[in-house]
Amino acid sequence: MKRSYIGIVILCFILFLNIIFTQSMVHQFFYENYVNTLIFMGLNLLLFPTAVIAYKKTIDVLE
Repeated sequence: MKRSYIGIVILCFILFLNIIFTQSMVHQFFYENYVNTLIFMGLNLLLFPTAVIAYKKTIDVLE
C-alpha cells in the first residue's frame, strides 16, 4: 500500500469550503438575503458528491 496524501489534502480542502459556505449561508439567512442563502446552499449540495468521488478515488489508490 502506497500512501497518497493528495487525496487527504483534497478532502480537507472540501471540508474547509463546506465550513465556509455553511457559515456564509447562516450569515446571509440572518440578514434575510434569501437568494444568497440559496446560492450557498446549492454550493454545499455540490460539494457533497465531490467529496464522495474524491474519497472513492483515495480509497482506490490505497488498495
